[in-house]
Amino acid sequence: MEFRTKINIPKTELSLSYNNHILMMGSCFIENIGQILVDHRISAYLNPFGVLYNPLSIAQGLDILIDNKKFTEEDLFEHKGLYHSFHHHSNFSHTDKTSCLENINKEINLAADFLKKTDTLFITFGTAYIYQWAKNNMIVGNCHKLPASEFNRSMLSTENIIDRWIKLTEKLKAINPSLQILFTVSPIRHLRDGAHDNQLSKATLLIAIDKLISSVNDTHYFPSYEIMLDDLRDYRFYNEDMIHPNTTAIKYIWDIFKNTYFPPKDRQIMDEWQKINQAIKHRPINKESEEHKSFLRQTLLKLKAFKNKYSYICLGNDIKDLESRL
Repeated sequence: MEFRTKINIPKTELSLSYNNHILMMGSCFIENIGQILVDHRISAYLNPFGVLYNPLSIAQGLDILIDNKKFTEEDLFEHKGLYHSFHHHSNFSHTDKTSCLENINKEINLAADFLKKTDTLFITFGTAYIYQWAKNNMIVGNCHKLPASEFNRSMLSTENIIDRWIKLTEKLKAINPSLQILFTVSPIRHLRDGAHDNQLSKATLLIAIDKLISSVNDTHYFPSYEIMLDDLRDYRFYNEDMIHPNTTAIKYIWDIFKNTYFPPKDRQIMDEWQKINQAIKHRPINKESEEHKSFLRQTLLKLKAFKNKYSYICLGNDIKDLESRL
């Protein structure tokens, strides 16, 4: 007997590799998987607006990248000594208005350029609930701890999501015809919505994605939500908050993701790189010892050999870092 529910993922036409450029946007789960991709030195760009949870805020962000919108002072507001943007996570907030704008516009410029060469857009929806600023009904990506009375909360319908994303995919395809879009639903539960409302929200997202995939070419679905809730259905796979997947769960989902979308050749490269990367990250008790210097020199030789073998992988910063430690 099998005492677990194994999630079978249908064969997919989507294939990822070290030659891809992957733009990733959405909830904090996207950053879990995205950081692993970055750690493996795959060209992945993570959340240029910071964490976004609902489908319409993510779509707004992509529209901004498509238009390469320049933010101005009118796009910011001040609250408790900080300048914020409703389109951005609080990581972009700043005590200085000019610095806030510079950080926002720099990130938009970089991400807009990256979008043009992106092969795969990886999107994670977290919740179907949206907050609209009562002043002008603008959908916000982050409320920045303003009073709840300043916002109207509602849940999107599947039709809202589908219509918005069909129009968006047309715009994306216009600038990048070969773009593939991979959707997933975050396994992180939004229990502040209430247990029942969280289920309704996740169901809305799942239905909307399913209908999108059946309607739009080059769109795909990865079942991270199902893996967490049905396969890893045990609280030992959660952090202490009993909401966020822990390191073991993230690694398990990553392994399924890797085996689903990356061919054996690239998985072998990942294994080779992991051994070198562990050596690079090693921090000794005495970093000035000759034994450690010898270890670094050997690691640098391995790193340069890896770079020569796989010249298309960007490792310049890793080489500079090791050389600076010698």
